[in-house]
This record gives sequence, C-alpha cells and structure tokens, in this order.
Amino acid sequence: MLFIVAALLLLGVVLGTVAHAPLTFSVVAGVVIAAWLGIFAIRERHSRRRHTQAH
Repeated sequence: MLFIVAALLLLGVVLGTVAHAPLTFSVVAGVVIAAWLGIFAIRERHSRRRHTQAH
C-alpha cells in the first residue's frame, strides 16, 4: 500500500512539472526517454540471445 502511495505521489510531481514546462521541452524529454528505453531493450534482447546460445 505504501508503494502505491509513493508511486502516485511521484506521478503527481512529474505530471505537475510537465504541466508547467514548455511543450517543446516535454516532447524532447519524451523522445530522449523513449530512445533510452529502446536502446536498453535492444541491448537486453541481444544480451539474452548471446547468453542463451553460449549455454
């Protein structure tokens, strides 16, 4: 329950910050985060395939 409260509090802070930031900044930040998550996913997938083939 405490985790849910903390997550909602953090979400409120983030959404409040985005609401006051300029639209271009929000879009650029979103694109950067999406690219970072995409790169992370590709690296993880590549790492798991290589690890599976080795064993």
